[in-house]
Amino acid sequence: MTPSLSDLSHSLLDAARKAGADTADALAVSGTALSIEIRKGALEQAERSEGVEIGLRVLVGRRQACVSASDTSSATIQALAERAVAMAREAPEDVTAGLAEAGQLASGWDLEALDLADPAGEPGAAVLEASARAVEAAALESAGITQVEASAAYGQRALHMAASNGFSGGYGRTSTSLSAVAFTGQGTEMQRDYAGEGRIYAADMPSALEIGRLAAERTLARVGSVKPKTGTYPVVYDERVAASLVGHLLSAINGTSIARGSSWARDLLGKQVLPKGISLVEDPHRVRIGSSRPFDGEGLATRRQAFVDDGVLTGWVLDLASGRKLGMASTGNASRGTSAPPSPSTTNIDLTQGVVTREDLLKQMGTGLLVTSMIGSTINPTTGDYSRGASGFWVENGQLAYPVHECTIAGNLKDMLLRIVPANDARAHLSTRVPSILIDGMTLAGA
Repeated sequence: MTPSLSDLSHSLLDAARKAGADTADALAVSGTALSIEIRKGALEQAERSEGVEIGLRVLVGRRQACVSASDTSSATIQALAERAVAMAREAPEDVTAGLAEAGQLASGWDLEALDLADPAGEPGAAVLEASARAVEAAALESAGITQVEASAAYGQRALHMAASNGFSGGYGRTSTSLSAVAFTGQGTEMQRDYAGEGRIYAADMPSALEIGRLAAERTLARVGSVKPKTGTYPVVYDERVAASLVGHLLSAINGTSIARGSSWARDLLGKQVLPKGISLVEDPHRVRIGSSRPFDGEGLATRRQAFVDDGVLTGWVLDLASGRKLGMASTGNASRGTSAPPSPSTTNIDLTQGVVTREDLLKQMGTGLLVTSMIGSTINPTTGDYSRGASGFWVENGQLAYPVHECTIAGNLKDMLLRIVPANDARAHLSTRVPSILIDGMTLAGA
């Protein structure tokens, strides 16, 4: 009989104690993944994987080491613990390493309220293949679409974490996704675009018809793309790509970067980083959302918090170690896998939405670039200098004029973020909800 994830994590702790660890935490993770890919009407790939991974972090004084394995036998657990303790004794001392105090630990969470697992269970390969073929057929209904690559997937993951400070807890989640990449044209005239959706519950998914038709519509709109003008113009980041801007800000306020002094935001605490009236809020307790969680990777309670409030940066994204380096408390943002110590990261993020539509932003912009996809990235993490490849649509007099590609957008993130104007079109089901964003005065390099 296979041990439960809870039993595995506690067995790892017992083995660590016997091997000589002063303190330890352990993680046991199980997962199942099933995916189907259709290409040119044929089944391209069908994969199913499942397994259990275990991870152990031990501390001998302030020296720590992490080890992991996919074998859960008693002999492996014992060997793993002995290896980890031997490694820790040889590791350099880290005064910020250590578990949470008992009084910091999460308790009394309500997993049912988060609703992270679809009770319908695994759909089976035949169901996923039918969904993938349906989304392919929907895209091919549009005249001009020559080829479609469609995929459908299901995943289930569960974890249990236990620590020598008394913490013990676990939860599981599911995911269902469906996507299509549609192609038109040949050779250098070939264009492609995609549409895809994912949900915790399969019943919450939009139809294959909607997804396939949207992929085709986006692809056909790209026919005849040219390079845009070079110069200084306003840019609207479509909702599909606007979250990348917030991602750059979150990376800059990550406690690890701040502690190293390598972030362009290192001197901005308590200062204006977004326009007044705009906040950046994390809420790890949103129902049926893929990044929600009741506790973080160190057993601390997660909570709703604003990292930017009314435009002002109020704090860093911290785990215990980065917090100790900066003389601050953890914000409950530790994340971890089985093979490495915790590090800071965020869960569900909301940028304050505006009151206008994307079409209103385009009218306000007048002439400029609507960005719908981005490739490549040159971001200087120390200075905030920003340069990214982009494609989308040139806008004249507030209306889409023609598709464009092979251009570069450049600026500085500190200045860019202070000039954002958000629309009101963020999709409710996404973990990171960021609407379309207008930024003026961007440097475009095109034709």
